[in-house]
Amino acid sequence: MLTLHTKLAADDGRAAVAQLVLPYDQREKCRLRAVLSNGEDVAVFTVRGTVLRDGERMTGPEGQVVQIVAAREPTYLVRCLDAHTLLRCAFHLGNRHTQAQVGDGFLRIRKDVVLKEMLEGLQATVTEESAPFEPEAGAYGGGHGHHDGHGQHLLAPVPLRQKIHRPGDTPGSA
Repeated sequence: MLTLHTKLAADDGRAAVAQLVLPYDQREKCRLRAVLSNGEDVAVFTVRGTVLRDGERMTGPEGQVVQIVAAREPTYLVRCLDAHTLLRCAFHLGNRHTQAQVGDGFLRIRKDVVLKEMLEGLQATVTEESAPFEPEAGAYGGGHGHHDGHGQHLLAPVPLRQKIHRPGDTPGSA
């Protein structure tokens, strides 16, 4: 069985020997057993919180490269007549902690009849489709961020620790 545990840089240059086609809920697991496009069994081990994104490539101790492919799955495509209505839909989805893919003029969510009715009530056009699902990583789930000077990629600047003043503190003590 092939083992995968390391994401490769986009410019690595090595060709993939197979594809690993997975729906989103499988691409966010840190331990997974699956079957590659060539029929070979694979074990995937990632750090908790890692999401495998469409097009990424992975390798393991064997040195073989596998490309990750987002599988088509049941989703709803959400469109609105104007940006304000689309923003309202995104707000209400976020308020329900619903994962959503944000695109140019659309949202995509997993198929959920209750959410569909809510969105239609907000005047959105909701179309059932089968599509790869790539939701936003979320505020704490990776993505683009700031460097903290120690190789970490922070999503937002972390405020400096503030001194807490207690009644017994003397001026100038730190």
